[in-house]
Amino acid sequence: MIRVISHDPDWVTQFHAEASRIAEATGDSVVHIHHIGSTAIPHTKAKPIIDILLEVRSLDSVDEKESELVALGYEAKGEFGISGRRYFRLNDSSGTRIYQVHAYEAGTPNVARHVAFRDYMQAHPSVAVEYGVLKEALAIAATHDMTAYIAGKDAFVTEHERRALLWAGSQPRGTRRLQPT
Repeated sequence: MIRVISHDPDWVTQFHAEASRIAEATGDSVVHIHHIGSTAIPHTKAKPIIDILLEVRSLDSVDEKESELVALGYEAKGEFGISGRRYFRLNDSSGTRIYQVHAYEAGTPNVARHVAFRDYMQAHPSVAVEYGVLKEALAIAATHDMTAYIAGKDAFVTEHERRALLWAGSQPRGTRRLQPT
């Protein structure tokens, strides 16, 4: 079942706690750790899975730290369908996914688009609300079909990602980030 719920302010605290664990395990291979995805956007609804983006010095450096992340309980999935990414996921004791980690090399377009989308949605609460309404409707309609759920969001995400990148490029350096990452 696809679960989409109202924003939980505790997600930020959970992100910071997990980011600290990851930072300790990965050391200097990580340049920056970002809270991304809908749990990082206060005005939208989200699946209660915290997405973490690691900006890494190189994919080789994160590959070298894979065993440390596995020791934290993460399952390493390699690229998992996206070239230039390393993906890890962590489930709780009941088997429910609670964290997803996406590692990309620092400065790549995937880092820029994820961070820009998050910042744009934070800066445009009405768009974030609209996104939450869409996700909630898709979760009800798709019930157990994650492929249909993702496909239903595609046009919205593509359009607002495009807008987010334009918006991010127009912001003075250092003023875009609304929420600590």
